[in-house]
Amino acid sequence: MPASEAYDVVVIGAGAGGMTAAAVAAAEGLSVLVIEKTEFVGGTTAWSGGMVWIPGNAQMKQAGLNDSPSEAASYLASTVPEAENADLRETFLARGPEAMDFLEANTEVRLQPVKTYPDYYPEQPGATAGGRVLEPVSFDGVTLGANFARLRAPLPEFTLFGGMMVNRLDIPHLRKVGRSLHSTLRAMRLVSQYALQRLRAPRGTTLHLGNALAGRLYASLLNRNVDILFDASVEQLVIEGDTVKGVAIGDSSGSRNIVARRGVVLATGGFSHDATLREKLFPAGVGLVSATAPAGTGDGLHVALAVGASLNTRVASPAYWVPASRFTRADGSPGIFPHTVTDRAKPGVIAVNAAGKRCVNEALSYHEFVLAMLRDGNAAADRCFYLVCDRRFLWRYGLGRIQPFTVRLRRYVRSGELIEAPSIDALAEAAGLEKSALANTLEKYNVSARIGLDPEFGRGTTIYQRHLGDPGHSPNPCVAPIEQPPFYALRIYPADLGTAIGLQTDRHARVLRKDGSVIPGLYACGNDMGSIMNGNYPGPGITLGPALTFGYIAGRHLAQERGLA
Repeated sequence: MPASEAYDVVVIGAGAGGMTAAAVAAAEGLSVLVIEKTEFVGGTTAWSGGMVWIPGNAQMKQAGLNDSPSEAASYLASTVPEAENADLRETFLARGPEAMDFLEANTEVRLQPVKTYPDYYPEQPGATAGGRVLEPVSFDGVTLGANFARLRAPLPEFTLFGGMMVNRLDIPHLRKVGRSLHSTLRAMRLVSQYALQRLRAPRGTTLHLGNALAGRLYASLLNRNVDILFDASVEQLVIEGDTVKGVAIGDSSGSRNIVARRGVVLATGGFSHDATLREKLFPAGVGLVSATAPAGTGDGLHVALAVGASLNTRVASPAYWVPASRFTRADGSPGIFPHTVTDRAKPGVIAVNAAGKRCVNEALSYHEFVLAMLRDGNAAADRCFYLVCDRRFLWRYGLGRIQPFTVRLRRYVRSGELIEAPSIDALAEAAGLEKSALANTLEKYNVSARIGLDPEFGRGTTIYQRHLGDPGHSPNPCVAPIEQPPFYALRIYPADLGTAIGLQTDRHARVLRKDGSVIPGLYACGNDMGSIMNGNYPGPGITLGPALTFGYIAGRHLAQERGLA
């Protein structure tokens, strides 16, 4: 429970953007309350890869990697061609490194450069092969004490043994268990550490990826005496004159007002789970599949629009996309697996449409992958797509939530999640595809794949695509034939990773009205703020990068308003 009903700053939402704004405001000496709709902090960030895209960051310079404002601006000009929000992109490029330096110096957030993670369009001017992407340094959840239980757990499908997180560098070693002594010993050490952690915690306490970022931000709030109110929803903004002065909230004790002396920051995660807004703003072929945390129902947008805020709908795409598979967990809960980087680009799998034909270069970014699905689907929500592979691929790389080296596949097959067949014709029949079309697709693909080529789509021809492939497979890390029975198909759906349509803001993260004027006392960041990339996806971490940057900007501006910063 909050210690007071009046604060300098009230932040709605405890995802990356909201917690950043709160941590920065608190570090600047302001009293802060965070209001969280669920019982956990972290939002979708806690489920994510935790990548933060910040061109020209200090860490990449320290690692000897070159970048410049002009190169970053050139890259964004080629990948985000629209004029909308150009001023916000300029602000992001100018202040992103500043934000990271502040967080490093004043909070528990620690990020390190990913030296080899190319921008998604490496052929464009100004692109880099790595370093613009920062990842969270691993975090020990034990330091949160009893509050560790308040940190949203990662998706179980991205853990091992019921709760062990694995960082990016450990994955290749786990795939070599039994084939490399060094990798086997490393895996044994990880499992031993995890076993000891489970003696005192319900899941592993060594946190990686987005869970580490969320944990570090949460620790920053706790260490700066930020009050957090869980299981509470914002009902409306409190207005005095033309200025936002607080919020009306509802929780188990009823409805009441909380005063925000400096301002309110909206960071509720966008509207991925608002069916009405999805139907109005999304393409018809998308449906209702989302890979985001379920609390993102547009709460921030709704209360802001009620006081005259402007919604930015001039975007190239209304959301950030990812192909996803659907399943039911053992406990009966529905699951969504986002196919980001673990399987699509590996050698020996293809994506086919309802006609049994390939429709996309499988190694493109997940956003581009779904754009191709939507173009192919002709806005039909029931259009089906499958990932198709053979026994060798499934064993070596896994598929969706089915992890590599899975011996028992029967439960996935019995549930209908995974389709298994002894031949391509039988697979086509089981999936409802035209037999000769799928057979012809595989025959055409395999002829070139045997020598590492993909003349139809050019898979594996850029450094980004090869980065996602298997470096141990040659001559093309992204291409291999599909020819060892049994064969498998997994249905995939267009899904979103977050919304790009959001509130129009200025360079201080202040929410604007339709006439372009500022709503005093109201700020937005994260997915409540309209995408500065206009729904384009230039590289890994282009949602978290702006979320942290504009969360920082909001927190600093709230302090500067009265001369504290």
